[in-house]
Amino acid sequence: MILRKKVIAGNWKMNKTPADGAVLVRDIVAAVGKQSDVDVVVCPPFTGLESAAKALDGSNVKLGGQNMHFEANGAFTGEIGAPMLRALFATHVILGHSERRSYFGETDELINKKVLAALKNQLRPIFCVGETLAEREAGSTLKVVQTQVERGLEGVSKDLAPTVIVAYEPVWAIGTGKVATTAQAQEVHGFIRGLLTKLFTEPVAQKVRILYGGSMKPANAPELLAQKDIDGGLIGGASLEARSFVELVTAAAAVK
Repeated sequence: MILRKKVIAGNWKMNKTPADGAVLVRDIVAAVGKQSDVDVVVCPPFTGLESAAKALDGSNVKLGGQNMHFEANGAFTGEIGAPMLRALFATHVILGHSERRSYFGETDELINKKVLAALKNQLRPIFCVGETLAEREAGSTLKVVQTQVERGLEGVSKDLAPTVIVAYEPVWAIGTGKVATTAQAQEVHGFIRGLLTKLFTEPVAQKVRILYGGSMKPANAPELLAQKDIDGGLIGGASLEARSFVELVTAAAAVK
């Protein structure tokens, strides 16, 4: 079995001024900036990328964007292209987050274009999938996730597939305080691993990190992270405060 390095990625969403973000990054760097057991990623809003990049310079903490356009540049008011993220030394980008899907109407096809554009520009996509409460209650969880995975990763080569990070985020558990049970989370993570095996072969699927993205906190992290197909967390609220975020990194490092 391949040992996959755990990932703890912080999605700050629309929070933190550049100055506040720099303070948060400096606190994270001071606590876990030298360790290399866990991949640590911070994803500030676009306005905070540059100050965060300066604050994490020289550390092992990585920088990610929260979204990007599939075109490199052009007449797309308010958008950001992959080369702009790369110019600020970003290595990761969150794509297909449920808030982008629900509030901004992003489709699987649009997200797929973004995934391919990110890979073309040497950015690691943190590619999000997950079902709504209505879809879960209707028993459609696996069907919804299958469609999102298959459409979102269409055209991704076997060679590049391991650089994609998949994040399973049950939409009903984001920012609500509700958390999928450990068994529910592992079931879907295992199902996604099976899908990746069909799409890319077993050896490739075993290399892909799959994160849990639904209200992971220091209290529930150890149990979630101990599951065989849960390779880390895409963290929302708990990433806005250094102590809780660092505790999650510590919890991930403790999993053997």
